Amino acid sequence: MFDLAPRPANGLAVRCSRVLFSPWSRLSLLLVLLASAAVTVLLFEPQRLLSAGWPPQVTGFSAVALFAVVYGVCTAAFVPRPILNLAAGALFGSQAGLAAAVGGTVLGAGIAFGLGRLLGQDALRPLLRGRLLTAADGQLSRHGFRSMLAVRLFPGVPFAAANYCAAVSRMGWAPFLLATGIGSVPNTAAYVVAGSSAASPTSPVFLAATGFIVLTGLTAAVVGWRRRHRLRSA
Repeated sequence: MFDLAPRPANGLAVRCSRVLFSPWSRLSLLLVLLASAAVTVLLFEPQRLLSAGWPPQVTGFSAVALFAVVYGVCTAAFVPRPILNLAAGALFGSQAGLAAAVGGTVLGAGIAFGLGRLLGQDALRPLLRGRLLTAADGQLSRHGFRSMLAVRLFPGVPFAAANYCAAVSRMGWAPFLLATGIGSVPNTAAYVVAGSSAASPTSPVFLAATGFIVLTGLTAAVVGWRRRHRLRSA
């Protein structure tokens, strides 16, 4: 006689694991993580980094690297990048601040892309219906690097939204991270320079950086408006 008693338990364990690791369970976990991150940002106000400064005992390359890590985690938690870019310039100057900000940008984008790809893609891809969503998904999937480079160069699309949209598409890791790193340099540099020269708001450097930020913002609005009409007609 064979003992068949363990089989129901094993079957229950299999069913529970399928439920826990199902696409919708993973999507629910992603939503919980994002909501928790947003609440944490509201409670702790990372903007205070600008006024509180940086710990004096952390200096040199280690300070830049640590700031890049904190930057990446903060952007994944929906902290606005302009605030962190200004802080990078104010704390480290234009060159080191730009390195920290770009490194943090790529890290934060990678965290968001990984979370979206692992926890959200399987559940959200079947929901991509309608001409606008289908056209946007096709653009990112077929022309990932070019599309993401344009998004990063013209900051009309919110940083987090671009990350998670790319994660749901079939865009690869390498083109996503490379386009993010290259495309974020101009606008990030403008904010970093503005932050490093904020003590002299009438200086040519500060005025040039501010003018560039305004110009790219207006250009992004025009490009976004035209792109929206093209996607609708695609």
